[in-house]
Amino acid sequence: MRASIGGRGDTLARPCPHLGALAGARTISTSTDALRAALADELIPYLDTDWVSAGAIRKLEDRRVELVLGFYLGDEQAGLLERLRARCAQATGHPVAVSLDIEIGVHAVQQNLRPLPNIRNILAVASGKGGVGKSTVSANLALALQQDGARVGLLDADIYGPSQPRMMGTSARPQSPDGKSMLPVPAHGLATMSIGYLIDATEPTIWRGPMVTQALQQLLTETRWPELDYLVIDLPPGTGDTQLSLVQRIPVSGAVIVTTPQDIALLDARKGLEMFRKVHVPVLGVVENMAYHRCNNCGEVSHIFGQGGGRRLAEATGVPELGQLPLDAAIQLAADGGTPTVAADPASENAQAYHAMARRAAAALAGRVQGQGSRFPEIEIVDD
Repeated sequence: MRASIGGRGDTLARPCPHLGALAGARTISTSTDALRAALADELIPYLDTDWVSAGAIRKLEDRRVELVLGFYLGDEQAGLLERLRARCAQATGHPVAVSLDIEIGVHAVQQNLRPLPNIRNILAVASGKGGVGKSTVSANLALALQQDGARVGLLDADIYGPSQPRMMGTSARPQSPDGKSMLPVPAHGLATMSIGYLIDATEPTIWRGPMVTQALQQLLTETRWPELDYLVIDLPPGTGDTQLSLVQRIPVSGAVIVTTPQDIALLDARKGLEMFRKVHVPVLGVVENMAYHRCNNCGEVSHIFGQGGGRRLAEATGVPELGQLPLDAAIQLAADGGTPTVAADPASENAQAYHAMARRAAAALAGRVQGQGSRFPEIEIVDD
């Protein structure tokens, strides 16, 4: 653009006074485009989708990016932030302040039910049959979520064979402040409840189905749960009337199916999975328990009960495989001793396998819509 100056009609090249502002806007736009492209190329851990597709960007500016997740990453969060900062700086050519907030929302439940007060999400842990280690997985799942930073409760829903009091290492009686409700029993940082706290450990529970369902409803609704991000429910094995009544009456955000690699276990696990689908409860994934045994002497891995059964079930039903957990005497000893593996030896390889499983389950829940789509907020891009 040329402008006339002086009195002789001479012309000199002179920039438009608005050109700098426009150039700056283009620079910012280019910078934010580069940031968005970089984040679109980075996968969120355990979620198998990128930050843009997940809608996990709260704010994106030239030198500032705010991200939000719906689940905790534990000790991996610091390393993830450093990686994201380096990636954003590389994309723009200058430092970028990257922050990551954790927000666990209330997720959708069955259409005819409403979430319970103080409980954001209920995770049901189920198996089609007994003997696959479902209660051990439930206990370690709850502890792993709690150690990562979430507020977690654990409800033992197995009226006939409650095992969580033993695994949690307590037989304390729940206190009742008003004679109508109960306070949960604290154990390893969890708020817990079980029929095992109310009856003698050697006393059989000889109840018919309606009594069992009513008792579980009372344990759930008459317990004064604190504010919880997750309540993990250790369901009784099977797919009978009791289990069906429970999942029809309890507002469940998602289910985790536990199986072993054996074909006979997979058959029953498939039935349990399909039961949840019939009552419109999302299945977050499949856990293959007792997947392998590692020799303490030579380190050789043996697949005692078969190999890859959980993965085959996950692929056949279109749900994620949340993890493969080992067959290890140390896990059994820890559970029987009242301090499950994640609490007894949090740095161990076994505990880390439980943590990975728990994060995948939480990520699968966070990736859902409150009804449909992504749980994360929409992207907001600000140029000024």
